[in-house]
Amino acid sequence: MLVLLGFAMVATFMVLIMTKRMTPLLALILVPTIFGLFTGAGLGLGDMILEAVGQMAPTAALLMFAIAYFGIMIDVGLFDKLVNWIVRVVGHDPAKVVMGTALLTAVISLDGDGSTTFIVVTAALLPVYHRLGLSPVVLTCVAGLTNGTLNIVPWGGPTVRAAAALNVDAADIFVPMIPSLLVGLAVVFVFAWLLGLSERRRLRREDPARWGRPEQRFDAGSVTFGGQGTTDSGTDDGADDAAGEGLGGSGRGTGGSHPSGGPVPSGTPGTSGAPAGVGLLERAETTQSAGGPDMSDTALDPNRDTLRPKLFVFNLVLTVVIMGLLIADIVPLSYLFMIGTAIALLVNFPNVKKQAEVLGNHSSSIVAVVSMVFAAAVLTGVLTGTGMVDAMSTWLVDVIPDSMGPILAVLTGIISIPATFFMSNDAFYFGILPVLAETGAHYGIPAVDMARASITGQPVHMQSPLVPAILLLVSMAKVDLGDHHKKVLWRACIVALVMLASGVLFGVIGIYN
Repeated sequence: MLVLLGFAMVATFMVLIMTKRMTPLLALILVPTIFGLFTGAGLGLGDMILEAVGQMAPTAALLMFAIAYFGIMIDVGLFDKLVNWIVRVVGHDPAKVVMGTALLTAVISLDGDGSTTFIVVTAALLPVYHRLGLSPVVLTCVAGLTNGTLNIVPWGGPTVRAAAALNVDAADIFVPMIPSLLVGLAVVFVFAWLLGLSERRRLRREDPARWGRPEQRFDAGSVTFGGQGTTDSGTDDGADDAAGEGLGGSGRGTGGSHPSGGPVPSGTPGTSGAPAGVGLLERAETTQSAGGPDMSDTALDPNRDTLRPKLFVFNLVLTVVIMGLLIADIVPLSYLFMIGTAIALLVNFPNVKKQAEVLGNHSSSIVAVVSMVFAAAVLTGVLTGTGMVDAMSTWLVDVIPDSMGPILAVLTGIISIPATFFMSNDAFYFGILPVLAETGAHYGIPAVDMARASITGQPVHMQSPLVPAILLLVSMAKVDLGDHHKKVLWRACIVALVMLASGVLFGVIGIYN
């Protein structure tokens, strides 16, 4: 009976959130409560859930202060100079533009918010893509790959979910996986460079008069971030025309043609009802030659009153120190970001009212994520307290051949690739992973190994149409989601498998005999 109730609860939870009949927050609370009552737990559910809430408190604290810290660093302008430098450096060569896209995405992805990352990257670089005649699909591919790979940072979502679902420390999952993360990023940068070379060859082949000579200088004109004193070099009178008739050029949506002469992808979210940021890109197109990409009303607005240019060195050193302590793992991550947030606020915003205002600006993101963690305590508490997860894992042990037991962690990583694409992270980490982990325990596989393996599928998960951030990305770039998937999915699968394999080679995802 517990096996049937357990699988029925997980299936009900997954169906409700995948069909959008209920938000994940409500489903995490209501569904386990109802099924827990069917087990006869009665008022004992309260004690089970409160115990789980206490176990998840450190994870919630980590999320809260990590989101606040990186939000403050974006507010004060820590990343602005890097964005400015990248846009200046990559403006002359398609290969460098694509590599710069990967680098910029990697840096901005450190805040753990995919939507913010894609708004900043697309607003800064899409006008450069249009001016050079590069395919915006390359931008979405590289940005999606990079952000998906970095989505395993503890404050990004999946690692915290895995930690909450299996009651392990997020640092114990993430820190040993850093070498695998670096290997995955290296593969992403290789893909970015190859895509850049491919675009360079295409431009030379399709427009030999402009790009035909190997020594020809790829010149996009002088494009500077933030609208600071740019000029058009005038090296190619057709550059502006190409930009104007590119994908999404001058706000013309999907009408017109690609600069290379091909058809414009259609069928993406258009101008009506478009997410915030689409209008920004259209304004950036029309103002590009006059002053570079327009970043007003974005996280990197050059005129925002929270900028602290005189404290740039201090903020950079503080962030480097925090990242170093994170890797060294000598201080609990939640406490580390508590101290970092307090220092950042005190130094950058000495005024008490301003401190409250800055924190308030990030409150919606903090509440959304932290409330999800505590709601997950209901599901994990009921699964554990009622004995459902034990019964389900025992059943799975009887089903899985003994020969496959020692490699269950590796199988979990492989399963996570398609599973997290076709279902949300909530459904996988709170519904599937606990059962797999309990099954692995029967073969002596630690829960932390199962958690590490489970996060390797994130490069594929971030391309899922269930992820709002990726829909925002393709909408802002005016790229068809199908075209994005054709270019990105097989590459994302390779990155995920490389991260899994490197985790096994580094000994952080074990094979137990």
